[in-house]
Amino acid sequence: MPPLSQKREFAFLLNDVARLLRTYANYRAAQFGITRAQWAVLVRVDREEGLNQSELADTLDLQPITLTRLLDKLCDGGLIERRPDPDDRRAKRLFLTPAAHPLLEQLRVLGEETMTDALSGLDHASIDQMIGELSAVKENLRRLIQQRGEGTTGEQRYG
Repeated sequence: MPPLSQKREFAFLLNDVARLLRTYANYRAAQFGITRAQWAVLVRVDREEGLNQSELADTLDLQPITLTRLLDKLCDGGLIERRPDPDDRRAKRLFLTPAAHPLLEQLRVLGEETMTDALSGLDHASIDQMIGELSAVKENLRRLIQQRGEGTTGEQRYG
């Protein structure tokens, strides 16, 4: 088998890092009785309280049925509530309950610890450089998706 090109090696490595980070985050989130996916939902609702389920599914790149299951568990756990949308009686808007805020603070600390562990051995300058370079790759991909016209919601879902 021929050796991987540097560009393909980058793609494989980036995919592996993302997969391992998701796996480790799932492991760490379990101590609070939630999954990484539920953590992501809580953080997104915290950032954009009042968004509807469809908008959240697009933002997190989840199928609506998958998101519904996640929201059901978070609602049953008393962390999120669905409220009627005043402009669309079929839609529900999502809001955090007061019980979610202490958990979100614990998750914020957990996220910092997780990334401190993951970035161990790297100095601030290296991390800043990596962020800049990955941001450039992200923008390149976003631009390519937009140019190809792969769905008007696709731009929102990947970013």
